[in-house]
Amino acid sequence: VASPKEKTPMCLVNELARFNRIQPQYKLLNERGPAHAKIFTVQLTLGEQMWEAEGSSIKKAQHAAASKALNETTLPKPMPRPPKNNVNNNPGSITPTVELNGLAMKRGEPAIYRPLDPKPIPNYRANYNFRGMYNQRYHCPVPKIFYVQLTVGNCEFFGEGKTRQAARHNAAMKALQALQNEPIPEKLPQNGETGKESEEDKDANKSEISVVFEIALKRNIPVSFEVIKESGPPHMKSFVTRVTVGEFTAEGEGNSKKLSKKRAAMAVLQELKKLPPLPVIEKPKLYFKKRPKPILKTGPEYGQGMNPISRLAQIQQAKKEKEPEYVLLSERGMPRRREFVMQVKVGSEVTTGTGPNKKIAKRNAAEAMLLQLGYKASTPLQDQPEKLGENKSWNGQNVGFPEPTSNS
Repeated sequence: VASPKEKTPMCLVNELARFNRIQPQYKLLNERGPAHAKIFTVQLTLGEQMWEAEGSSIKKAQHAAASKALNETTLPKPMPRPPKNNVNNNPGSITPTVELNGLAMKRGEPAIYRPLDPKPIPNYRANYNFRGMYNQRYHCPVPKIFYVQLTVGNCEFFGEGKTRQAARHNAAMKALQALQNEPIPEKLPQNGETGKESEEDKDANKSEISVVFEIALKRNIPVSFEVIKESGPPHMKSFVTRVTVGEFTAEGEGNSKKLSKKRAAMAVLQELKKLPPLPVIEKPKLYFKKRPKPILKTGPEYGQGMNPISRLAQIQQAKKEKEPEYVLLSERGMPRRREFVMQVKVGSEVTTGTGPNKKIAKRNAAEAMLLQLGYKASTPLQDQPEKLGENKSWNGQNVGFPEPTSNS
């Protein structure tokens, strides 16, 4: 299967036939083989020439015949079309303005576009070949040309185009050609103000409005923004915002409230930066009392009422010692009267416990180990498992097993 960008053989044959003003004709000659593996034979006729080809489907057979015809035909072929040139000469449809914005951000120099008034061009194309007086007012229209001035740092570029956007693209391409090979300028501290360098770097990532609020908060000054004027048609509104920071007042104008607010903040920032720096107040160091160490879980009464297995594990963790190790020693008795013997080891201490199942035997072994280590016995829990010697049948009724009588 050809990729979407490549033309199929049948498509190329159609172009060849259109160029020679003939009609390609495909004819199914034969089909053979079982239903699940058919083989089709197709004949292609171009003028007086004919080709035959086979394929597993009619379409594949047609493509095979078309590719054979392209290789063997003697008809004159059309000239291949040249590939379309990218208007911006940039890969991936990136416009010159977008590419220039990225370069300008790296250089730290914003790209500013200013529209220029078009130059008056005398109308030399007037149609003076008129018939009668009424045709004097009809003449060929002169295409309007837009001019744009682009400023990047200290460099200026001029662009022109049929539209304002085309003029911006033209100026951006000229700027790219001039600035791509130049090194990125390094930011040097002005007037030896190395102390303010870190603050300026921090403020560079913040908006002007945020910086105004921060300065006002540090100096305990009230801040207020107010839209004082709104003019222009609905599609080209113009707003004027006034900012008041204590004794300082400034105004900003823009085509949106946000832009006018930002420009007002930029204007008032110039005044706020002239204020003397605030005196540095050293904060007293806070001394925190050390937290008392948690009570170690090693008291003899700790954990009464807990499960002996959990109690023993917590005590070992509090001592930062190895956790207890449980081993099943033996399993004896009749199938319905099993008895399990479980051993627990803590350091060098070893105890055992017995029970009708492994869980109770493990619990009894842990309880014996606690008593051996000097802890008080755990009180029996309310949700203690089923009592020894009692099992429950399938319907939940208690089934008691009589104690075996000794014959000895």
